Amino acid sequence: MDFAPSPRAVEFRDQLKRFMEAHIYPRIRDHKEELEAGNFPVSFIEELKAQARAEGLWNLFLPALREDEPGTRLTNLEYAPLAELMGQVSWSSEVFNCSAPDTGNMELLHMFATPQQREEWLVPLLNGEIRSAFAMTEPDVASSDATNITTSIRRDGNEYIINGRKWFITNACHPNTKMFVVMGKTDPSADRHKQQSMVIVPKDTPGLEIVRNPTILNMHDPEGHAELIFKDVRVPVSNLLGEEGSGFALAQARLGPGRIHHCMRSIGAAEMALSLMVERAQERTAFGKQLSEQGVIREWIAKSRLEIEQARLLTLQAAWKIDQVGPKAARREISLIKVVAPNVHAAVTDRAMQVFGAMGMTPDTPLADSYTWARALRYADGPDEVHLQAIAKQELKNTNNGMSAQWLTPPKR
Repeated sequence: MDFAPSPRAVEFRDQLKRFMEAHIYPRIRDHKEELEAGNFPVSFIEELKAQARAEGLWNLFLPALREDEPGTRLTNLEYAPLAELMGQVSWSSEVFNCSAPDTGNMELLHMFATPQQREEWLVPLLNGEIRSAFAMTEPDVASSDATNITTSIRRDGNEYIINGRKWFITNACHPNTKMFVVMGKTDPSADRHKQQSMVIVPKDTPGLEIVRNPTILNMHDPEGHAELIFKDVRVPVSNLLGEEGSGFALAQARLGPGRIHHCMRSIGAAEMALSLMVERAQERTAFGKQLSEQGVIREWIAKSRLEIEQARLLTLQAAWKIDQVGPKAARREISLIKVVAPNVHAAVTDRAMQVFGAMGMTPDTPLADSYTWARALRYADGPDEVHLQAIAKQELKNTNNGMSAQWLTPPKR
């Protein structure tokens, strides 16, 4: 396994770093103040998007882009350090058209869209002209297991009629969101993995109602993690994505690279937290010594570096394996990092908050919001427990059929 960045990846990383230093970091305060004033979308995002695209920092995440599609065709391994840089500022991914859930939806449309769907939805998404949402999670069932979803998608002539309730649908409240990819059941009597289908639902379709935008650990996100109701929502049959009964397979395809994008960004957020921790520890004194001279603080700094490096290597391994053999064959590595990265993100950020004292819980630093998102990521794309079960199943499946006895030395009888 060669995780060394290619010359091309190094060039993009350095270019992205310069862009962040010139255009993103100086606007952090402006972004925060506009949100606090209730201005959303933030006024200068489109300007930054145009500049990023002009500099070739656009659609960095999608290796399979066609020649006539805008973007870079970087591999997942090449994209990893770039996503890590973006993860240092929570809103920066949108500037490069690399933010979730659009990335996962673009991957899905890129693989399965019809020519009509491609022209109507994928092209505007690739151009950054619209945003999108992915509607799978439901409040009444454990929908991390997609076979449990209850939303009905019933065919009526040349239309599908959708009825159901979804929640925690990221991006639903963004004014630029124009379409939802909705997962529901088209045939409840089929095999449990063939009951589901996905359809594209335009946001302005009658019967689609945004009920509320709940806060996340009391943090308000204006783009929304909304609760939705679908009441007799009608869309043409041509809005079916893939084939009837392929929804579960499509969901698995969508959650391959997209899952580790979150992990890449989490590592960047953890690096940001560690940098803040280190500088704060050298600025403050307690009991006659700098915090950086206190043994417990040094231990926190060292542990944070250990954890970040381990998480980064696991992320690179997952990205490398996806590039080599595809997301299905890399599902073990994806599950491993999906558990590790958010927990490292949370642990390092928690230590940084403690070093800052009460200030760490205030909006004066990015730490409280980052910690909140780290906690939320332990649910996103499947909770920790689901991934731990998957990892354990694979370990049990790969048993060595009694060969471990060769290492044992029981007493002779």
